[in-house]
Parts: sequence; structure tokens; C-alpha cells
Amino acid sequence: MYQPNMFVAHNQFLDMATTNVYKTESDIMGNMRGEDEFESSRSATENLEALSGEDDQADPNKKPKRKRYHRHTQHQIQEMEAFFKECPHPDDKQRKDLSRRLNLEPLQVKFWFQNKRTQMKAHHERSENQQLRSENDRLRADNMRFKEALGNATCPNCGGPAALGEMSFDEQHLRIENARLREEIDRISAIAAKYVGKPLIGYPNLSPHLPSRSLDLGVGQYGPSSSILGGDIYGGASDLLRSVSAAITEADKPIIIELAVAAREELIRMAQAGEPLWMPSAHDSTEILNEEEYFRTFPRGIGPTPIGLKAEASRDSAVVIMNHMNLVEILMDGNQWSSVFSSIVSRAMTHEVLSTGVAGNYNGALQVMTAEFQVPSPLVPTRENYFVRYCKQHVDSTWAVVDVSLDNLRQGGVPRCRRRPSGCLIQELQNGYSKVMWVEHVEVDSRPVHNMYHALVNSGLAFGAKRWVTTLERQCERLASLMASNIPSSDGGVITSPEGRKSVMNLAERMVMSFCEGVGASTAHTWTTVSGSGADDVRVMTRNSTNDPGRPPGVVLSAATSFWMPVSPKRVFDFLRDENMRSKWDILSNEGIVQEMAHIANGRDPGNCVSLLRVNSQNSTQSNMLILQESCTDATSSYVIYAPVDIVAMNVVLSGGDPNYVALLPSGFSILPHGPASNDGGIMGGGSVGGSLLTVAFQILVDSTPDAKLSLGSIATVNNLIKATVEKIKAAVMIGSRSLMTNLQADH
Repeated sequence: MYQPNMFVAHNQFLDMATTNVYKTESDIMGNMRGEDEFESSRSATENLEALSGEDDQADPNKKPKRKRYHRHTQHQIQEMEAFFKECPHPDDKQRKDLSRRLNLEPLQVKFWFQNKRTQMKAHHERSENQQLRSENDRLRADNMRFKEALGNATCPNCGGPAALGEMSFDEQHLRIENARLREEIDRISAIAAKYVGKPLIGYPNLSPHLPSRSLDLGVGQYGPSSSILGGDIYGGASDLLRSVSAAITEADKPIIIELAVAAREELIRMAQAGEPLWMPSAHDSTEILNEEEYFRTFPRGIGPTPIGLKAEASRDSAVVIMNHMNLVEILMDGNQWSSVFSSIVSRAMTHEVLSTGVAGNYNGALQVMTAEFQVPSPLVPTRENYFVRYCKQHVDSTWAVVDVSLDNLRQGGVPRCRRRPSGCLIQELQNGYSKVMWVEHVEVDSRPVHNMYHALVNSGLAFGAKRWVTTLERQCERLASLMASNIPSSDGGVITSPEGRKSVMNLAERMVMSFCEGVGASTAHTWTTVSGSGADDVRVMTRNSTNDPGRPPGVVLSAATSFWMPVSPKRVFDFLRDENMRSKWDILSNEGIVQEMAHIANGRDPGNCVSLLRVNSQNSTQSNMLILQESCTDATSSYVIYAPVDIVAMNVVLSGGDPNYVALLPSGFSILPHGPASNDGGIMGGGSVGGSLLTVAFQILVDSTPDAKLSLGSIATVNNLIKATVEKIKAAVMIGSRSLMTNLQADH
């Protein structure tokens, strides 16, 4: 059944005023029944003690005893309520941790959260119904006012009373539209004045041509006439994720709604427009946004570019192997979104869900979020954003998911980065495929970026649309491989069951996420430089691991360094993922023979795979070692990530056991192109153009006691280890490159 959306109801004409826009009485009663069902279904979250089988057999005619219910304690409810506010969709690991802490079964926790979400949904539906009812009353009042105005209309020729039939349709339409636009401008000006301190400029004469929907709600303070006198102009933007209040006031909500609706309209036009808005690049196949044309097309937007920031805009598209509704769910669920894009999103948080959508899906869903975006290197600062995410069905088979910054609602100075309308259009295709058109448009201060990464960041490969699309494409292939059930058992080596295959892939996914979490410049942790000069610095940080079943307890020392190599990213990636070459760089394997025990392909590229390696030590006094490794590559980045695993724990995983309790300390490599030119493959020469940017990161347990003090000797050991590894990689890759060049020259 069609239900008008609250965001667009005021754009309808007179005939919409008589439409019943609020829900039927049966819908309201259905919501009330939903609450009763929620109360009655609480028994599903509690233990049931059934009658014993012996009693039933002894007296079959005896009526069964009533089942006894074990209610949750007040403490358990309070703990789950507090956890629900932070994360309404806990994953399996979080549910297990919570059940262990509260002495409940994981299934009880799962049912409690399901019922709680049902209760919250019913509450949101009642609130939405009230809003729609108010909107309906307003439209009825408008209808009466317009009818009265038309009844008192005068003839433009004689000045006498005019009958409705004497007025042309266009004139009627313009009069009605003029009144609606005046009312809308007055309303927005009144709201914006609360935040800007002065009303927006009025428009005494409205053109018959409708302007594009405005996003300019009080950002004039960023104009070129502004002056900033001393101090940090960014106002502590690095504390964004910690400082943003989770509460959105009622006065903020109309502004957020206007921003979201207008951002969606801009995203659709940005995704579908061609020249002159998007111009082809003279250097490669990419497109460049025509800034002048952009500001002509969207004259108000979210205001001019703040002083000190520069615009970055890109778009890309791909066909991915995933259903369009599953893609929408991933993008609208903060936990799933940050997991799928773990190499880009270092942290994400949903502060408030303003709308959950209608008709049981995300159509019309609106939520306020913060996120931190990263490049896998400590030399590139993260980009932090406070934004609203809006999901809306565009046409029957196309959905739009758009972000736009809410910096005007946050106290402080100019942000280091703000998102103009960015996001994607998702079009349903046949056989479970979807077409994704992605647009990234941000304004950012790139001055803190290390010189070595300037070319990469400026090319758009670091944070642009191409990186989002290629990462999504690769992750969709991985998820398809994870869900596949027709894989021959012989292809997995020691993996003999579908359950074991899935457990190994889940363990590898957690390993990759842990690596990406700790390799970037996230403000969640602080890197300290201990040696080197310039780009060859080795940076270290420590973490105390306690009560985390996925990490060994104690003091963990992380070390990372980034450097440039004059060879292609593909050459470096193929060298590092090859188990036969591992002894040339892996000092910890003691030059043992490396054997691949299991291999799981998770993408079209042969480099996208999960491997279980066994290092057979040449020293008889040392035991063999198992290493879990995942390698993945796409057009913008490549990774080789690995971690030693306990043999007993790995046997449990291979048999399909829970992988969340296997302790891992992942290490590995991120490989990025130096710029667009180095993405063509082949060997690059010296100099600063082309080649690869390689980041090496290690995690080592230096003390099994969490409160132990870190010694300088431990830091020196890790520093020497990472430097020796870097030298071995440089020597081996360069020797192989020179040999290949010699062979090519001999062939010619």
C-alpha cells in the first residue's frame, strides 16, 4: 500500500491535500498488538524447564504441569539495555561475550535483542504516524486556504471578480507554487536563523522556474571574507569521534531532513550527468569534475569551499555479485559497513537513527553517523566525518544511499574534511547481480600528508570512488565464495568439510580486520617514531590486551614502516604471497621449508585466496609452525596478511569449530601504487615517479602480563626485526627485477 513520505509531502499539488497520508486504524492496532506480542514473547528469551519424560509415561492422563519461566534479573536487563544503546545489532562474538558476562545463553541474548528491536520499531512507527497525521492536517489547511484565495481572485484584464474557469492552468499552477515556495523559504529561514544568528536573504520575486533544492543552511561563515585570527583553525577535529554528542535535538531534525533530501537529489544528478559537469582527463581514462559547472548546477549546495580545504571529486561504477537489497543492508548497518570496508573505514559509529524506513525495508531510513577513513599507512592522516546517511528508493529497481556532512550542527572550528553529497546508486540486475555507481566528493586539507603519498592521494586512488568500488567488488566475490556450497573437498587440502572451510574464512576475515585496524594513522592509537629519518622511520605503539579471546593476553608491540620501491605493485604482491619465496624475507620462519596445507580461492583473481601454511623447521629441536595467510588484490591496493596460529586451535577450526576464540596477532604488508602511472603493471625505473608504496607492519607479544612495563630492549629487537625484513625484501625484489629485465633484453 502506498504511503507518502514525510520528506516530499510538501512538494505535492492541491490534489495531494485530500489524500489520507497517515496510517489506517488497523495499522495502529497492529502496532499495539506488536507491543503485546513483544511482552508475551519475552518468554522466548528465558530458560524453560519442561516436564520430565518419566512423569509423562507414568501417568499419560495427567494434565501437564505449567512450564516455569526464568525472568531476566534487573541487572541483566540494565546491562543489555545499555549495550543496546551502543549497538542494537551485536554480532556473534559480542553476543557470546555478553552472555558469558551475564550468565545467560547466547540464544537468550539473541532473542532479547530481536524483541527489543521489534519494540523500538513499533515506537518509531507510532511516531511516524503522528508526524504524517500532522502533515495531513497541514495539507488540508493549505487546501482550504488555496480554495479561498482562488475564490477571491480578480480578473487581470478588468479587475473584477474572476471565475476559476477564466484563469489559465499555468497561472493557477504558478500562483499555488509561488505561495508554497514563499512558505517553505520562511520556514527554512526561521530554522537556519537559530544556528547562523541571522536569517537567510529573502527572495521578493520568485522565478516560475523551480531552482534545485538548496543545502545552504547557514554556512556563509566559510566564505572568502571570513578571517581567522590565531589558534588552531580546526578546533580539535581529531577528537571528532569522541566529542560528538549522541543526542540530536528536535530543532536539528528539520535541518537534517532538508540536507538529506537535497543531498539525494544532488547525488542522483552527479551520478547520471555527463559533460560539461564531468570532463574526461587528458592523462588517463578517469573523469574530472568541472568545479565552475558544479557551482552553476548546484549554486547553493552546502556553501563555498572553506579556506584551507581543496575539493576532491571522482566517480566509478561496477557490476557486483550481490543482491541489491543485501547491498543496501550492508551500507545502512554500521557494523557490516565497517567490516566490509575495513581497509577504508577504520572506525564508525551510528549516533542516532532518525528513521528506520517504511514497508519493512530501508526505504526512507535516516541516521546520523561518524566515521574515520584511512589509508593503510601511518604516514597518511585519517579523515574524520560527522554526517547523515539517507537511503531512499529512487525508482522500482534503483536505490540511492547518500552521505552529507553535518558540520554546521557541531560546535568547533573548520573541519579538516567534510563530505559534500557522496554515496552510490544501486541498480538491481538479473541473477542476483547489482550495478553500483559511486560518487565521492569531499573537501579536505591534504597538507599533513607525507610527500611520498601526495601523488597517490591527489590521484584519487587513496580515498576516491574507484577505491570504494574495487573494494566492494572484491568483498562481494569473497562473500560469494564464503556462501558457496558446491566446492569440491579436494580443493581445500586439509579442509574436508564446508563447515571447516567457512570457519577458516571467518578466522581469516577477523585477521584482516585486525591488521587494518592497527596499520593506519587512526586517532584511536598513537604512533611513536623510534628510528630512521624521513620516510624510513619505524613507528611503534603498544597495546594492553586483556579479556579479549581473539588476542593473546599481555603487552603487544606494533611496529610499522612505509617506503617506496621502483617496481610495480603486482611484482611486489606476487613476491610476498608466494610461499616458495617466503624464506627470502621471513626471519621468523628460520629459513624453513614452507608448505601450503590448504588453499581457498575467494575471487576471480588468483591472488585473492586464503592459505594455511606449515613451516617445516630445518632444526630438529624446533617444532613446526602453522601460519594462516590471506592475500587480496584489486586495482587500487593489495594486501598480504598472516598470523601464526596454534596447531590445536587450528584443528578445531578445520573441523568447523568457533574461530572467534583463536588468539591472533596479525602482521603483513599493504601495497599501494605510487600514482596512476604505476597501476599499469611492469617494472618501473628509479626516481620518484611510478613504483610501489609498501608498508610493513608487525605485531609481537613482548610480555604475557598485561600491566608489565615495556623495555627498551623489546623496542630495539622489534626495530631491528622490521629493518632486517625491509632490507631482505628490497634485495630479493630488486635482484628478481634485474634478472627479469636481463631476460627481456636477451629476448629482444
